[in-house]
Amino acid sequence: MMLLAHARVARSATNSERSNVQLRGPRVFFTGSCDDAVDLSGYLLLPGLINAHDHLEFNLFPRLGRRIYANATEWAGDIHRPTESPVREHLSLPKSERLIWGGLRNLLSGVTTVAHHNPYEPIFDEAFPVRVVRRYGWAHSIAFSPDIAARHWETPPDQPFVIHAAEGTDACARMEIEELERFGVLDGRTVLVHALGIDRSGIERVRQRGCSIVWCPSSNLLTYGRTLACDFVRESCCALGTDSAISAAGDMANEIRIAHSQGASAELLYDMVTNRAARILHVERSAGAIRHGAAADLIAVRDRGQTPAEALLHLTPELVVVGGRVRLISKQLHSRFGSRIAKTFRTVALEGRGEWFTPFDVPRLLKSARAVLGPEIRLAGKRVLE
Repeated sequence: MMLLAHARVARSATNSERSNVQLRGPRVFFTGSCDDAVDLSGYLLLPGLINAHDHLEFNLFPRLGRRIYANATEWAGDIHRPTESPVREHLSLPKSERLIWGGLRNLLSGVTTVAHHNPYEPIFDEAFPVRVVRRYGWAHSIAFSPDIAARHWETPPDQPFVIHAAEGTDACARMEIEELERFGVLDGRTVLVHALGIDRSGIERVRQRGCSIVWCPSSNLLTYGRTLACDFVRESCCALGTDSAISAAGDMANEIRIAHSQGASAELLYDMVTNRAARILHVERSAGAIRHGAAADLIAVRDRGQTPAEALLHLTPELVVVGGRVRLISKQLHSRFGSRIAKTFRTVALEGRGEWFTPFDVPRLLKSARAVLGPEIRLAGKRVLE
């Protein structure tokens, strides 16, 4: 049990209140007691962020696209070179280690829950850096999943069904919404990742069916030269995703700033990475808000008098708690926790971002990665420092 006292605690995108928060096992509770508390005065507590789309095993990779593409099939055909560098070397690194690096990429930017767009892996049930959505149905895309209808039918009604769709800017991408309609997979639990090629009729169809969208602006801009119009994002049920480092520009902190540059307000983005993402992914009970009795997933940032939403635009987490356990803590905050933080915590640092302590064996992971990839290891484009 741990008590965090004197912090300002986010209650919504624009409101906060000074409260004492008790971490009791994997749950969080509000309390008036301050006995044996960690003093978090000067800090703002936010709910752990939700990344609605990632491919966790690909986050040590560099960006692989070499030009602007018309659709995802064209992009995939160009980058799929498993016997050539740098893909060959990256794929030779054990998948389990690549997955952990993907978890660390999210953790270091304040993400505590991530939707992994691939099969659920046993390693996610172990001491993984972040919480990974477990209950979901999925298909890669129309081009690479001929059994879409069966996969959708097999997905329980209380789980999301996630699929890449309309990923591109040409007629092929636009037609995918009609194809999904013919397959009978457009309904209230369907989550369309990207939906970049959606046209007016597609927008109307998606809204009528109650589908949700995951917006990955940096991946869209770098791969296809444009992204969703912000008016569409505002008026739709959208969450924010990073996609993987193969196509994206950094981590969730970068993605939030890029989305903001495209016209999304701080308040909209706050909702997209907390409450709205939790509803879309059907994880409301375990993510999305700091509530009495809810999952103890939260992050702390310096309190500069900003609203919770404004804090996301200059996001530098100094504390990340997942399921009541400290997974990341800055050097500045480490001294306040004293013996509550194990001496076995190791340092991890990112170029231009900062240095933290974490329970994960980053030196071992670095040694293994360097043996395969060389001395310079980059996590979603940022150099990992010792």
